[in-house]
Amino acid sequence: MYREFRDPAMVKRLLSRIEAVLEPPVTLMEVCGTHTVAVFRYGLRRLLPEGLELLSGPGCPVCVTPDFIIDAALEIARQPGVVLATFGDMLRVPGSDQSLEELKAGGAQVKVIYSPLEALALAEEYPQRQVVFFAVGFETTVPMIAATVLKAKEKGLTNFSLLCAHKTIPGALRSLLSSPDVNIDGLLCPGHVSAVIGTRPYEFIPREFGIGAVVTGFEPVDLLQGIYLLLQQHREKAPRVENQYRRWVPAAGNPEALKLIRAVFAPCGSHWRGLGYLEGTGLELKEEYQAFDALRRFQVFPTVKPARKGCRCGDVLRGAMAPPDCPLFATTCSPERPVGPCMVSVEGTCRAYYTYGR
Repeated sequence: MYREFRDPAMVKRLLSRIEAVLEPPVTLMEVCGTHTVAVFRYGLRRLLPEGLELLSGPGCPVCVTPDFIIDAALEIARQPGVVLATFGDMLRVPGSDQSLEELKAGGAQVKVIYSPLEALALAEEYPQRQVVFFAVGFETTVPMIAATVLKAKEKGLTNFSLLCAHKTIPGALRSLLSSPDVNIDGLLCPGHVSAVIGTRPYEFIPREFGIGAVVTGFEPVDLLQGIYLLLQQHREKAPRVENQYRRWVPAAGNPEALKLIRAVFAPCGSHWRGLGYLEGTGLELKEEYQAFDALRRFQVFPTVKPARKGCRCGDVLRGAMAPPDCPLFATTCSPERPVGPCMVSVEGTCRAYYTYGR
């Protein structure tokens, strides 16, 4: 299926086209963590011509979740009779004093799951326990979580709830591009998120910031085509939104998925690691589903705290620093002993640099 998107001859032709249209220096950002990993895995950075810099952005939901949300998950998981269900990437992310993995090692009921429906099944299996799903993710995962909430309400489950840490990408991009220490000439926008929201939510980027945005897939040919399109826009001084990933991303997104999101969730402000508090970039349960809000159910009130001393994940997520420039990188901080989430997540920039880039 993917053979044509990994064709060496096509890659070579695209690299020639990129070199032909490049007017250096140019700095592009791949927003998505999956893009970052793919760029490293396929060795694309080493193939690109001099004068073209690729930065990594805030497109890893695990990485942008701040410490105090991890602390809230820990506080809930410590309560008697609670089973905390979480995606595996969140297990080793450090909170202020420990991680969920360490809490689990101490006897807490922390379960790794691969779908929110598994959390629902746990609630049905253990009616005497309170099952809390740590709901982290961008627009990609929210529709399934919304469907899970609807199913929980339909079943009348009173022992199921969510710790909501959802975030939405477009507002974060506006904040990022407004930052005075970030200078970007174009954005490779995330394919997975865009399959849900479409391409229209990015139209503010060329209009307000005068740079191009290309929704891009995850294979080598996808990424190089996306880069080529951005460089072509840059050369022509004609920024616009383009869709390289047309085989999966319609302009209007996925109407059914968007309908599910709107049915269960409402926009709210959200704290992002590295970007701070951003209005309208989070999702909270609507009033009619507040019974499934774990913070309300357990009366947990997270307190915003400063980032851990020495951890530079926030700067990495804004593209203001490359991981090797952090004094902790590959010394104090490694995948075995992570100081920050960018070294934990398989989509984290520091993890990608550590695994493929050294």
